[in-house]
Amino acid sequence: MSAIVLFDGVCNFCNSSVQFIIKKDTNAYFSFAPLQSEYAQKILTTQGLNSIHFDSIVLIENGMCYTKTNAALRIARRLNGIYPLAFYLFYPIPPFLRDWTYNIIAKYRYKIWGKKDACMIPTPEIKQRFLA
Repeated sequence: MSAIVLFDGVCNFCNSSVQFIIKKDTNAYFSFAPLQSEYAQKILTTQGLNSIHFDSIVLIENGMCYTKTNAALRIARRLNGIYPLAFYLFYPIPPFLRDWTYNIIAKYRYKIWGKKDACMIPTPEIKQRFLA
């Protein structure tokens, strides 16, 4: 069993987050696709999500779709190290409170971390984990 992480492929912060997940996901549980890809757009449409906005990480796991902090915390739960602790500490907090901070970061991520002209190209070592 595995899960798919959809991320903003031109966002430097999002790309760094994907690299972090890859490092901490030694079981290769997660596969990845940029939100800008046709593959991701099909998934978003199937899940009934607006495919125009790229301001949230999206996790598809066990046929369920999670966004924003629900996605981030569920990803943390599967990583090696102390990161699963974040799930147990923050998941009980109501999503509207967690997502408030997430929304601020999402709104200013390009200004703070910058933006690429195109989606990242995975290295040969991790290319098989990218679906698009």
